[in-house]
Amino acid sequence: MFPVAQGIVQEKVASALRDALSAAKDRGQLRMESWPTVTLDAPKRPEWGDLATTVAMALAASEQRAPYDIAQIIIDNLPAREELFERVEIARPGFLNMTVKPALWMEVLRDIERQGAAYGGADIGLGKRVLVEYVSANPTGPLHVGHGRGAAVGQALANMLKAIGYDAVSEYYINDAGRQMKLLGASVYARYRELLGRPVPFPEDGYHGGYITDVAERIRAAEGDRLAALPMADAEARCRELAYRELLSVIKHDLASFGMEFDSWFSEASLIEAGAIEQSFDDLKRRQFLFEEDGALWFRSSQFGDEKDRVVRKQDGECTYLASDIAYHRDKLQRGYDLLIDVWGADHHGYIPRMQAVMQAYGHPKDKLRVVLVQLVKLLRGGVEVKMSKRTGEFITMREVIDEVGADAAKFYFLMRDSTTHLEFDLDLAKQQSADNPVYYVQYAHARIASLWRVAAARGIACPPAADTDLSVLTDPDELGLIRKLSSYPEVLQAAALAFEPHRLTYYLQQLAALLHTFYNKHRIMPPAVDQESDEASTEELSPKQTAARLVLMRSVQQVLRNGLAVLGISAPEKM
Repeated sequence: MFPVAQGIVQEKVASALRDALSAAKDRGQLRMESWPTVTLDAPKRPEWGDLATTVAMALAASEQRAPYDIAQIIIDNLPAREELFERVEIARPGFLNMTVKPALWMEVLRDIERQGAAYGGADIGLGKRVLVEYVSANPTGPLHVGHGRGAAVGQALANMLKAIGYDAVSEYYINDAGRQMKLLGASVYARYRELLGRPVPFPEDGYHGGYITDVAERIRAAEGDRLAALPMADAEARCRELAYRELLSVIKHDLASFGMEFDSWFSEASLIEAGAIEQSFDDLKRRQFLFEEDGALWFRSSQFGDEKDRVVRKQDGECTYLASDIAYHRDKLQRGYDLLIDVWGADHHGYIPRMQAVMQAYGHPKDKLRVVLVQLVKLLRGGVEVKMSKRTGEFITMREVIDEVGADAAKFYFLMRDSTTHLEFDLDLAKQQSADNPVYYVQYAHARIASLWRVAAARGIACPPAADTDLSVLTDPDELGLIRKLSSYPEVLQAAALAFEPHRLTYYLQQLAALLHTFYNKHRIMPPAVDQESDEASTEELSPKQTAARLVLMRSVQQVLRNGLAVLGISAPEKM
């Protein structure tokens, strides 16, 4: 069980509840044979209070008492009850609903200012090393829109884990060996020969995309007809090498345009050249997890819960994809990572048990490898599904989506839904500058606050530090609602990271932006300029203290928006 990262208010309340339980135990009112985890949630209805806990119900069975009675004992033992709480009530069967003093919420704003960009982070990872592998597309063509979603998810996972104290490393596994690379070389060579007017049979299962012809044209321009004079095997090998270099360069360039930087690029070919596959076979043989049958070599994956054993080397001596994956993940383990995370397309779901079997065969728990599945993306334009590229008449590439809607919008949309569910991506909506466009709505919230500082600077209005500001004037329900939302950010970030679910963070940012926009449209932040009419809907009269306090509040909202967007790899613009 991980410790729960909480905001400063939640931590003080949780600490008070733990002290109450300890006092009740010391007084013999509760046995407390096992200590429960004190969790806090927002009540379903605002009038019920700020925070609620089910700790009394969690203790009912072990204490053999009614949860209502346990809740009353907790209340009676709460330390500094009058200082912390406006109201503490019991709702049957034993919910504790708590309304904290407004002054306590002001600590949230001071805490955000103290921590700045670090606000929301935690140390629960304790520096444990995590390898996050994602995208890892074959370098046989450009990245498609599904790869874009996997890239956004992988980057967000690595960033979230770093934020809560893990040493997370991102890696791209280059599948630059095996049958698919041979097909790439053969396909490009066939197109090259066509361009020379001396065609050869196109390979069965070859790559037919127009980009293959484009690559072949550039090879012809560079090599002339020299390759046609070589033995076919040599010519195909040369085409494979040249095509691989070009296509990998395109992939790296497109990922860079998407704001993706990998800590490591790991080559499958280097694995083979180092003899790692045979070494992994020898290792598994020593552990008695490989056996020969019908001329093939098999991995005893069924011994670890897989539905059947798997071939790693076929009768003809060719190794399967599984063989390379075993060697690669063995290499990951040897590099000393505490946790391996792979981001895969959802069509690889059946591959999970056999790879978790590999973990167990090497003496690790199966959960040493965690797989995050990414479902397909359906692109829409005007409510109609878009299946083909306008430019090529083929599949839509990740680069085309980025070019059309921008990297930020693409990333936010890819992260808006649970990665295990299908995603409908409305290209027209993603370009709109309106409240209907979620990424614009969130980024505009940040930019809207940034505009405040420009106006304040022009009018000579200073925003003092929170520590030097009287924040007790922030008593309006809308002000307190914003502060409560800010206080929940650390818990949201931790929960999203540990569940490998970055969509929780996009949802939170949309909620925070909605509260900000509502507040901004309803309330004054600064008094109107003396020499001009105000066009604001609000007719509030603001004192200098209120102005200063609200500016501190706005600065805190902007900081949390910026922090959340940064974790997702999305920019926080100053102007829009």
